[in-house]
Amino acid sequence: MRRRNLFTQVVALNAALVCLTALFAATLAGLELHETGLVLVVVLSAALISLVVNLAVLRARFEPLENLIDEMEKVDLSRPGANLPPSIDGRGETEEVERIELAFLRMMRRLEAERRRAGTAALRAQEEERARVARDLHDEVNQSLTGLLLRLEAAREEAPPELEEELSATKALANQAMNELLSLARQLRPTALDDLGLKAAVGGLVEQAARAGPAARLESEGDFSDLGDDVQLVIYRVAQEALSNAVRHSEARRVDVSLRRDGPAVELTVRDDGRGFAFAESESGLGLAGMRERALLVGGHLQVESRPGRGTLVTLRVS
Repeated sequence: MRRRNLFTQVVALNAALVCLTALFAATLAGLELHETGLVLVVVLSAALISLVVNLAVLRARFEPLENLIDEMEKVDLSRPGANLPPSIDGRGETEEVERIELAFLRMMRRLEAERRRAGTAALRAQEEERARVARDLHDEVNQSLTGLLLRLEAAREEAPPELEEELSATKALANQAMNELLSLARQLRPTALDDLGLKAAVGGLVEQAARAGPAARLESEGDFSDLGDDVQLVIYRVAQEALSNAVRHSEARRVDVSLRRDGPAVELTVRDDGRGFAFAESESGLGLAGMRERALLVGGHLQVESRPGRGTLVTLRVS
């Protein structure tokens, strides 16, 4: 059952009260109930006057509240600052609306601060776990593979000639496993980001994508050395995910990456000429939600444009 809004309820209640008051007043004035026409005229006149006054007074009081509700319903929690409309500024047209706006603004600021705090903690915990796994792969598994290669080489030198081909093939497989292991460790924890900086790290991702198939190139402009560690890491991870999608899913022949800085603002774009995707596919394994969440943690905005057959453009802006 649909509930009537407060404005309708107040108007209906006031109209009923006025009609009852008019009926009571008519009775006190000496009008008999059998004088139905006169009593009806008095009651209807009172109801009409009440309706007009209520509409004039209450509409002026309730309209700002209705407008505020409409604006609050448009708030997008997935964007920095919750994408608050300019009209929600804590200065309402009426006292009630102003109090609601101030309470809403305080609530949104608390939510934004808590989301950033929790998201930053989760991001750092995730990166620490990645670093630990990468370190274990490099220090333990890689050493085991190195020992295996040394033993294979020693066995090959002493083995009879008929086993040399088999041992050489096994050694090649072990070398391949070691290279893949080192590549996985670098993906888990980008040492280039720590050692060489953001531009070189993104350049390494572009070179890796180019080796996987499509023609890929990087254009860079500006100095990124003074960016915060969290900002650099988010830009790197978004570039990594976007390039991975272009290589694995888009069947692209060309990928263009641009990294530019203009004052405090940094913009990363990754454009491919692949098959693109429809809106319904946007949440199916492409990592877009994760990229957006990372962008939010540093106050950035991620925009993804794609159509089937027209490629994909990923844009990250951090101010």
